[in-house]
Amino acid sequence: MIGRIPIAVFASGSGSNFQAICEAIEAGKINAKIELVVTDKPDAFVVQRAESKGIQVLAINPKNYASKECYEDAIILVLREKKVQWLVLAGYMRLIGKTLLGAYASHIVNIHPSLLPSFPGKDAIGQAMAHGVKITGVTVHFVDEGMDTGTIIMQKAVDIIDEDRDKTEGAIHAVEHELYTAALQKLLN
Repeated sequence: MIGRIPIAVFASGSGSNFQAICEAIEAGKINAKIELVVTDKPDAFVVQRAESKGIQVLAINPKNYASKECYEDAIILVLREKKVQWLVLAGYMRLIGKTLLGAYASHIVNIHPSLLPSFPGKDAIGQAMAHGVKITGVTVHFVDEGMDTGTIIMQKAVDIIDEDRDKTEGAIHAVEHELYTAALQKLLN
């Protein structure tokens, strides 16, 4: 693909959404190139996934920096070296601060396992199940200064399966992989 848009994927865990994005790019569905994976967890499985694809990883511990601004400045330095244009959060478990928001205004997207504005923040699936809802879902949204409060790009409903968290999580992950691909196609193609 000519003129692929340079992106960075931010992740803190296993990287299943990262993997789905890679596969969509390889299949020509998303006009992007992952230039960098940023993680705050050096031992996260996403590191192995990225390395197996030959993608550079920036494993950076925020505790090693005097402030959130210093931490994000260090990330921005590498993002600019790589000429990254979009930040794609895929299970990144940190709030993005003013420094990154300022550098990438309107160019940071996130995926969240609920139908926002319902159940923002951590453990959205657990929140939904505790509230006894029958339907939850997946939301792709722009990132702003709030927690899961940015403008919604796409959403899709997912049934809570027999009050079974594992089955429900599996259904949500399957939808996440499809929905994130569709949203990134819309934004980057």
